[in-house]
Amino acid sequence: MSEHGAATPRRTPPVAVVLAAIVAVQALLMLWFAWPAQKAEPRDLPVVVAGPQQAADALAAKLGAAREGAFEVTTVADAAAADAALTDRTAYGAFIVGPAAAGSSPGEATGGVEVHVASAASPTVSTALSQLAASLAVKVVDVVPTSADDPRGAGFAGSFLPLILTSIGAGVVVALLGRSRPVRVAAVVGYGAGAGLMAAGLMHWTGVLAGSYLGGATAIALLTGSIAATVAGLYALLGRPGIALGAVLAFVVGNPLSGLATAPEMLPQPWGEIGQFLPVGAGATLIRSAAYFDWAGGTRSAIVLASYVLVGLILVAFAGAGRRRPTPAEPAPHLVAA
Repeated sequence: MSEHGAATPRRTPPVAVVLAAIVAVQALLMLWFAWPAQKAEPRDLPVVVAGPQQAADALAAKLGAAREGAFEVTTVADAAAADAALTDRTAYGAFIVGPAAAGSSPGEATGGVEVHVASAASPTVSTALSQLAASLAVKVVDVVPTSADDPRGAGFAGSFLPLILTSIGAGVVVALLGRSRPVRVAAVVGYGAGAGLMAAGLMHWTGVLAGSYLGGATAIALLTGSIAATVAGLYALLGRPGIALGAVLAFVVGNPLSGLATAPEMLPQPWGEIGQFLPVGAGATLIRSAAYFDWAGGTRSAIVLASYVLVGLILVAFAGAGRRRPTPAEPAPHLVAA
């Protein structure tokens, strides 16, 4: 206040300074979002080799030497065990050594090989393994195919941006408009369930997702509910900064590290592994597991998402008890003139 009682005008930074800061943030975000995709390549990608022991060992050694660090190779007894590794989601691909290779020398160990893939686990990895098979002139068998209408997974990956953004928006709505704790808790749960049922229905209708509808709907409900619960819970704990923190956690950090368009093992480590403990990465893994693999390989992701939902709901229900909300007839404190 001045000596005459008038409020001192608040100085604002020059427009050029603000725009320069925006450009700097823009550049950092471009690098952050582009870097994981640019650096995507196989890193200790789990694959199995099946067949007679000598031939299988020779092929495993050849794969390890072909691209050092690209594959984590395990040998199994036969084709049935190899396919079980694919359906259990413990491997992305299987190299099956047939009778022709069994009688070959180690240098010719690929003569009777079939490559089995599970494109439902990752179309990108499946494509890479199929290209490797083509270079070896061997047959490819897709044991667990993805949707025939979305063979490259582009539609599946593209569906996540609206899921993420609307779930952040739902968390904001619950945080700012929910007038009681029970209402806010019920709103988060109801939103997650409704979003899961609707999104899974649309994804099946458009051919983006196949397999189990209920499995996909449940997994999507956990994903969307976890994001909404996190945003609303952080608001209850921290106030308005919590909304920004939740959005950054779900979108700015979680989306690039999710391995959504490729696979976690294709990202630089430990970032790919970290992404699996964030909602988007865990959600992508769980949706694929629930829809195509009868939940195989989705236990950790389900626990991660359920933990976000549970912690978020606990914060919504109990945090910020001393924070007074404006009533509908009362203007918010920051709108009241000094």
